[in-house]
Amino acid sequence: MKLSVSKRFATLLIMTATITACAQERRPALPASAMSAEGSVYRLGLGDKLRLTVFNEASLSGEYQVSGNGVVSVPLIGDVRAVGLTARELEAALTQRFAAGYLSDPKLAVEVYDFRPFFILGEIQRPGRYPTTENLTVLGAIATAGGYTYRANTKRIFLRRAGSDQEYEVDTATDVKIQPGDVLRVGERYF
Repeated sequence: MKLSVSKRFATLLIMTATITACAQERRPALPASAMSAEGSVYRLGLGDKLRLTVFNEASLSGEYQVSGNGVVSVPLIGDVRAVGLTARELEAALTQRFAAGYLSDPKLAVEVYDFRPFFILGEIQRPGRYPTTENLTVLGAIATAGGYTYRANTKRIFLRRAGSDQEYEVDTATDVKIQPGDVLRVGERYF
């Protein structure tokens, strides 16, 4: 059975439209509240590196990392849960533990000196893990990873915030801030 050229062309157009519609998965847009990290309080996560200063106790002061099981191991007091806490909340927990028989009137400070990384994958020159810096935007993250491949969709990317299982569609023209632990996926363009 032979089809005329116009029928073959119409069939091809319908198939192309169907494939394109199926291939272009739609994700919800990133809510305005999640667009930037401004105003939000930073919560510690796995891999964050901390500087602990215990005043008048140089042997207890030092650099620590939030371990894979979500704790910071400190001499004398052992493991202290850190994941999900702010630096100030961790300070309070450490102060309480030190005051419970180890130090009288402990004074200390906790500072995050190295945030956990963000991850970028897909149609990008050098996919992988990169250090998070303050005020890093989506376009900055893409530039850090060497830019787009020739197949990349440069209009939108997909973003999954740390601790979330929801992936959001982000227009690359917006100034969305990258947070530690975020995963960015650069999709392929169609046509």
